[in-house]
Amino acid sequence: MKRALSLAAATLMVTCAANAQSYPSESVTLVVPYGPGGASDLAGRALAESAREFLGEPITVVNQAGSGGMTGARDVSRSDPDGYTLLLARVGMALSPAVNANSSVDWDEYTFLSPLEATPMILAVAEDSPYESVEELLEGIEGNPGAMTYAASGATAIDGFTVQTLLSDAGMDPLSAATLVPYRGGGELATALLGGHVDFLAIAAGSLMPHIESGDMRPLMVYAPERMDTLPDVPTAEELEYELAGQVIGWSALYGPPDLPEEVVNTWDEVLEQVAESDSWLSRADDRGSISTIGSVDMATYAQEQYEFYRGLAEEFGYLE
Repeated sequence: MKRALSLAAATLMVTCAANAQSYPSESVTLVVPYGPGGASDLAGRALAESAREFLGEPITVVNQAGSGGMTGARDVSRSDPDGYTLLLARVGMALSPAVNANSSVDWDEYTFLSPLEATPMILAVAEDSPYESVEELLEGIEGNPGAMTYAASGATAIDGFTVQTLLSDAGMDPLSAATLVPYRGGGELATALLGGHVDFLAIAAGSLMPHIESGDMRPLMVYAPERMDTLPDVPTAEELEYELAGQVIGWSALYGPPDLPEEVVNTWDEVLEQVAESDSWLSRADDRGSISTIGSVDMATYAQEQYEFYRGLAEEFGYLE
């Protein structure tokens, strides 16, 4: 009898151990909160491809656009904190709560896993545009207020602020000097410029570099701490002494829902350390004009700094009382 009970207990322990498998034991869903083809989508797919080898399970990328990225962000923030639903966070996750008092998710309602990359933004015009420099473009805008158009995903999205900060730095009204034409996602924004539907734009490098390399677009300025290796002759906003525009840059990070278990956080710390040295990750970052930043800053601190910067812009430009 005792032997039978002992065998039953051992069987139960083995069964429990099998059921309590270590993380991860199945595919992880990575939510990209914007449409396909843009900088966030490219970064998400690069991460999924590079991290799979080190995570040991597939990573499924799901595009979930809406509300300037906040629909996908909200759903991840409210998902089960088990590590199987993560967010390819973008600057919008700090920016949107900064400019919207009724944001569905605050900037700090996540587990901050790591920064992933810095994403330079590029001010560009079509190849047949008459404007050869930032100064010429600004002169054209100033000479005909409100007539020139630019593509952006929203007035208070980062690709709206790229233009508005530049207009403000040039002494023009950031909201009326040029007219914003809204599109969804980097792919649509680039297509709008290529199709002649707008006069200029300033969006993530990843969405523009193929068109710049093909000669279909002309870059005028880079929003980045230093010149891009792939565009060595294109000046930065900081070089040209545009104070506000010089502080704007895109970024990607990996977030999870609040209260992720320590095991999940530690697993991703180890995975991302390996991704940071991965040729696949680094080469794809180079291809889209991005700079890998894995492990370079404390993500929670950086997210707060970004929130405060865009909160200040929203107040200065009149989006918030």
